[in-house]
Amino acid sequence: MLGRLNHVGIATPSIARAVETYRTLLGADAIGEPFDLPAQGVKVCFIDAPNTQIELIEPYDDTSPIAGFLKKNPAGGQHHVCFEVPDIHAAVADLRAKGATILGEPRIGAHGTPIVFVHPRDMGGVLVELMETPQEGAH
Repeated sequence: MLGRLNHVGIATPSIARAVETYRTLLGADAIGEPFDLPAQGVKVCFIDAPNTQIELIEPYDDTSPIAGFLKKNPAGGQHHVCFEVPDIHAAVADLRAKGATILGEPRIGAHGTPIVFVHPRDMGGVLVELMETPQEGAH
């Protein structure tokens, strides 16, 4: 069921400042345009690396789930890791059958495909996002 690492999610109080950091310190040049995900209360921006992506996540306001993370980590930091799965509904059923806690029901994520999160207590303290493998050309 476990597919490739699609991205590492990084919470940030400012996508603009984070982009500049990745550009200046690491030489990142394949940087997408930030876009809004209103249903999730965030703005996101993807930075392409040779083998994966970095997803920068900025909250809209204090009601965003990311805002709570930033209250504990004001400078930002790693929020989650995202793995691809071929079928999100099969993955959810399998994980629930094994006793894992799925946070909510599948919903459309930043790549335009269904996603869910697995509770960190079931994953060694790491918030894990599962996403259905996107079609070619998705974000």
